[in-house]
Amino acid sequence: MAVDDRFTRDFREMQEDRPLGTRNEIVTGPVSDWATDFSHFEPEWAADPYPIQDDLRQRCPIARTERFGGGWLPTRYEDVAAIAYDTERFSSRSIIMSNFRPPRELAPVGGTPPISSDPPFHHDARKLLLPAFTKSAVARREEATRAFCHELADGLEGQDVVDAARDYAQHIPMRVIADMLGFPPEDGPRFREFVENALEGVNLPPEERIARMGMLFDYLLAQIRDHLDDPRDDLTTYLINAELYGRKLEPDHVAGTMGLLLIAGIDTTWSAIGASLWHLAKTPADRERLVGEPALLPTAMEEFLRAYAPVTMARLVKEDMHWRGAEMKADDWILLSFPAANRDPAQFDRAGEVVIDREVNRHVAFGLGIHRCVGSHLARMELRVALEVWLERFPVFALADPAAVTWSAGQVRGPRTLPLRIG
Repeated sequence: MAVDDRFTRDFREMQEDRPLGTRNEIVTGPVSDWATDFSHFEPEWAADPYPIQDDLRQRCPIARTERFGGGWLPTRYEDVAAIAYDTERFSSRSIIMSNFRPPRELAPVGGTPPISSDPPFHHDARKLLLPAFTKSAVARREEATRAFCHELADGLEGQDVVDAARDYAQHIPMRVIADMLGFPPEDGPRFREFVENALEGVNLPPEERIARMGMLFDYLLAQIRDHLDDPRDDLTTYLINAELYGRKLEPDHVAGTMGLLLIAGIDTTWSAIGASLWHLAKTPADRERLVGEPALLPTAMEEFLRAYAPVTMARLVKEDMHWRGAEMKADDWILLSFPAANRDPAQFDRAGEVVIDREVNRHVAFGLGIHRCVGSHLARMELRVALEVWLERFPVFALADPAAVTWSAGQVRGPRTLPLRIG
């Protein structure tokens, strides 16, 4: 099959044709006061954001910063939920708080639909993805996921100390997403680079960010061309052939959605698996209980998701307004912290504790409102299988050096190095 005319234009050129939007200056550096100068890229936030969030919730529940060109950080569950559900006053055209804003002309589609889309377009773009992420569709991937987890564990056997983040957790969602999209599994190391560029490079000049994202779109274009020449039963071929409003998807819609699945589908689950293993490594009573009561794992897993929710999303204020005591301006950022909401004592009993047999647990690790994670069934399957296999293969493990654990900065938080002593 010849390359479809829709995909003959380089995606880098598509991105460069768009205006960069509002540009701001470098945004990182020591924080003077978290209530008036917050930055989620500082080392102390990456290492342990929860005391900071708890303090803000008590004395300044909607914090303000002049960084990033101006933004807000609500820390109460009720405020986070209210913003997540309010699509009239808050836009999702950019969900990564960075040093520049995409132009308003990108709405309602955004660069990575459907997560960057506003109503009414969002509903229809999201609906296209639902069949691939149903419980039954996800269940068909469990056997291969379990086999791959055992394969990874085989490679760790015989070692005294292993890096559970680098050598186990990160590879599981990489393989699952590669299989779903029909990408070569050996491209995993490139996926990590794409993730870091998208989520941890927000302090770069806009031109450099565009160039780095261009690397991702170059890769996606190559995969799309390969699928046009050799169609197969995977999500990439499905998106190429999908129709919306009686016509096939625009090329940047196809690429944007593929980029979303590749980046969000990897980093969030990688982080959740790593954080869960970190907790069990430093909490032997919980580890021993789960080894002895494997039926408790699904309940414990939900508590890990609550207590160590990896994802924070961003919104943009649509128009100047007074909102719950905050004088918000058009295009102010809102940093929508689901981790902070999950530890609000007004919503959860013993909110700051990890209670692995917590019975009532309506956490918001997967978000709220129209943008609740479309891949939540997939993420839960990967997390459960990863933990089941690990506990089966390595029932005894502990932190090799607590000080050597490092965490990612930014809006997806999880262990990036996690040295564990096994056996």
